[in-house]
Amino acid sequence: MSITLLTIQVLNGLQLGLLLFLVAAGLTLVFGVMDFINLAHGVQYMVGAYLAAALIAYTGSFALGLVLALVGALAIGLAMEGLIFRHLYARSHLDQVLATFGLILVLNETVKMIWGAAPISVAVPEALQGAVAMGEGVLYPVYRFAIILAALAVAGLLWLLIEKTRIGMLVRAGASNAPIVSALGVDINRLFMIVFAFGAMLAGFAGAMAAPILSVEPGMGDSVLILAFVVIVIGGIGSIRGAFAAALIVGLLDTLGRSYSVDLLRLFLPPAAARGVAGGLSSAFIYILMAVVLFFRPEGLMPARGRT
Repeated sequence: MSITLLTIQVLNGLQLGLLLFLVAAGLTLVFGVMDFINLAHGVQYMVGAYLAAALIAYTGSFALGLVLALVGALAIGLAMEGLIFRHLYARSHLDQVLATFGLILVLNETVKMIWGAAPISVAVPEALQGAVAMGEGVLYPVYRFAIILAALAVAGLLWLLIEKTRIGMLVRAGASNAPIVSALGVDINRLFMIVFAFGAMLAGFAGAMAAPILSVEPGMGDSVLILAFVVIVIGGIGSIRGAFAAALIVGLLDTLGRSYSVDLLRLFLPPAAARGVAGGLSSAFIYILMAVVLFFRPEGLMPARGRT
């Protein structure tokens, strides 16, 4: 096993984990504070990627296009909350699942009508092109380092917001016991609106940052949504620190599992059998971990205060 290649896979795992955190942070707050199951959260990741692709192409500037995409994701999140989700808060989880699943279908078809079904590529900004030498003949793209640093910066700002501000105090209290917060005179609908819109913007930011390294296409948020739900189950519903830790674990486990599962299985199985088994097992590692966490610690590794 090459140390250089292992380092690259660890960096890839960190990058995936941090992008998952940006998506899962909003999802865990929406679920934890609002007790609302939003299956359309992955669509907001897709919308962020499409907005970034369109606005970067229109403005000719990656930075300006990214900022405008964040504003657009925030505006769409506010519109969805006011027009659709606000009317579902008092409904059952089944109604929420059905309504948000329907919204997935609507928005996927909408982006097809606007941008077409073919994948869209986004160029890496000129300032972040190039690569860093990680070893003899091995290069790692600068833009991927930029994703890691940007996601870490957002995670730090999110921690400050949640832990050190009044709104953050209300969010943490709502994640522990929303009815009590409402009974104390807090405008819970306004709090829900802020949480939902901020979660949509985080998901949109993740999609916008991922656009230059992935194909922007309809349905691209579906697999991310599944992984984000795994993250919040492992980390603990309503817990930002739990989402951060679990996202890193899932990102590293998924990336390293796909890269080294064959080598690991060769210790116990013939090479041909190892290759055959590894294909299915590598994608199951994170779900096995989720099952183990649910069995031994169903509240998650780092549950929100008041949920233990």
